[in-house]
Amino acid sequence: MTAYLGIDVGSVSTNIVVINQAREILAALYIRTRGRPIEAILSGLSETAGLLPPGVEIAGAGSTGSGRYLAGVMVGADVIKNEITAHAVAASMYVPDVQTVIEIGGQDSKIIIMRNGIVTDFAMNTVCAAGTGSFLDQQASRLNIPIADFGEMALSSSAPVRIAGRCTVFAESDMIHKQQMGHKLSDIINGLCEALVRNYLNNVGKGKEILAPVVFQGGVAANAGIKAAFERALKLPIIIPKQFSVMGAIGAAQLAREEVEKTGRTNFKGFKIAGLPYRTSSFECGGCPNNCEIAEIYEEDRVIGRWGARCQRWDVM
Repeated sequence: MTAYLGIDVGSVSTNIVVINQAREILAALYIRTRGRPIEAILSGLSETAGLLPPGVEIAGAGSTGSGRYLAGVMVGADVIKNEITAHAVAASMYVPDVQTVIEIGGQDSKIIIMRNGIVTDFAMNTVCAAGTGSFLDQQASRLNIPIADFGEMALSSSAPVRIAGRCTVFAESDMIHKQQMGHKLSDIINGLCEALVRNYLNNVGKGKEILAPVVFQGGVAANAGIKAAFERALKLPIIIPKQFSVMGAIGAAQLAREEVEKTGRTNFKGFKIAGLPYRTSSFECGGCPNNCEIAEIYEEDRVIGRWGARCQRWDVM
């Protein structure tokens, strides 16, 4: 069976997906990056190999996410694409007429505007943690509530409390103040969900024409309270794909398939790389006033990739 591998390496999670020719998911993995992307990629590939049925041949591989270059050179990716492209492709696979993609991950959030299957506009928030999964994780931990129960508690609220959500520091202090005033915990959590949505629409979605169908993906889509808050704010139904948490990897796998169908070959090194030693290093190039910081990765004792330069001086041939 011919299949395609997609890897999405983010700051919070590393997602790996294998799809077949019929776009069916043969394996899907969501693991925490924990600040060690190389270890996450290697252990993820090893686990993915064990999940695949016998006789599956990987005919192409793609990578995306903030660690896409690292993953790409490690596995021998046929295509290395940004998150906007990967998420747009994945959303179109499940909802062909999608017009708006909302993606909220652990450390950033983005909106993608699509018309007739083409990305016409997008925006990202990579500077502030307010309105991301890590902020919700932090507040769930502070309130001693499992993050899995966060959404259901928000839905049980009858009167959400308004929380100042423009900044994580202000939001947290405002939540503490509301607790001290005696508001119910479910109402505070529901207010936090509404604050996150309000912050997203006022910043990431500002000036964007949000039309249905709206697809919501990324790890935060698991939170039923956030979904309900988006539906109230937009007055539109929100579609959450079954594989919402690994959509970037699905898009990377599909892009790899399209690339291999054009070239007729793949650069994928195979799952055997999971047993090889890798290490990274960096240095500052003094060749011009740009002083680029160059990152490089070694496979055993051989440099297999570099990135960060504004010119081709340090390209690995």
